[in-house]
Amino acid sequence: MKTLPALMLTIVLTACGQSAPTDTVESLAANPERLKELRAQCKADHAKLGDALCNAVAEATRKRFMGNGTPYTPESAPKN
Repeated sequence: MKTLPALMLTIVLTACGQSAPTDTVESLAANPERLKELRAQCKADHAKLGDALCNAVAEATRKRFMGNGTPYTPESAPKN
């Protein structure tokens, strides 16, 4: 019977723990300081950060540079 309160306490403390921040393309594009920091980390040790995060960094960099596209993208090209 004493294990139930200990188990409940463990669950509550685990649930209250701070979770790691998730960096999305949109959040990185909006935060150039964080983007610059992660670009340097991806360049230095890509394997440590992982493909998903480094791909998000690359996409956010592209988005900041290009915006929503260029006037020469196929979607906005004039039709004949």
